[in-house]
Amino acid sequence: MNYALVAIADGSETRLGVRFEDGTVVQPPELKQWTSMLDLLDHWPAAAGVLAGWSLDGAPVVADAHLLQPITWPRKVLCAGVNYRRHIREMGGEVPGDDWVPYFFLKPPTTTLVGPTDPIVIRDAERARYDWEAELAVVIGLGGRDIPVGRALDHVAGYCVANDVTARGYHRRVNVPAEAFQYDWFASKAEDMSLPLGPGITPASQVPDPQRLRVRLWVNDELRQDESTADMICPVDELISAASRVATLEPGDVIATGTPAGVGAGQGLFLRHGDTIRVAIDGLGEITNVVREEDRR
Repeated sequence: MNYALVAIADGSETRLGVRFEDGTVVQPPELKQWTSMLDLLDHWPAAAGVLAGWSLDGAPVVADAHLLQPITWPRKVLCAGVNYRRHIREMGGEVPGDDWVPYFFLKPPTTTLVGPTDPIVIRDAERARYDWEAELAVVIGLGGRDIPVGRALDHVAGYCVANDVTARGYHRRVNVPAEAFQYDWFASKAEDMSLPLGPGITPASQVPDPQRLRVRLWVNDELRQDESTADMICPVDELISAASRVATLEPGDVIATGTPAGVGAGQGLFLRHGDTIRVAIDGLGEITNVVREEDRR
């Protein structure tokens, strides 16, 4: 049975645990040597060895475990843009050729991330036009610079389910001094509490092929996105390699790999107070977050 490494609320403290596919959470004593998920990722080669050799039989069960965001202080959160073929088409674009080089934007790592059941807090929803974006997230375990494509997956600790909530209304500015300044990625992507992540980190050893995962998203139980990661233009190994040519990757860095077709903007639909968003990726689990307007929380 697949499992994910999770962060658990234990009173005022955070503990590490393991969550199985059926929802059961246990606390193996082997995890006590790391004070946080980032500490574990900072020592990923040793941690991977522990995971490969342990037996979870008899580990203490945590009843009613409340899962927190898997990583509290990631050093970087990089997001790949326009990385699914059908999504590009639904947004009115053309799929690029073989010479395409992936590009990324950043989300603030300490203010955008929330846990798998935390609320997504929105403000001025009519103007902001909040949209959903189901994504496969990659968690780096072994850092590096100029990582070759053929070795890129060796740097992955594991994978998470993510939702890159986007304020479409802030993306394009009207009054700018030149056309080059019309896109405001910061305003569109950096809103507080705009990146639900979880339910935990599924170790890479349990994901034989990250390009054969089904990604789905529901809004109020209506299926809006349903696509395989095989539709990615740049697969995970190419994204890691490309990102490492721009910035040194570090343990705990999160790379969101782009969203498939079915976003709200393509349908003229946007998030409202009270909406429930559920995102699931086969083998990784699912996250469920309720949308709350800031002045109505």
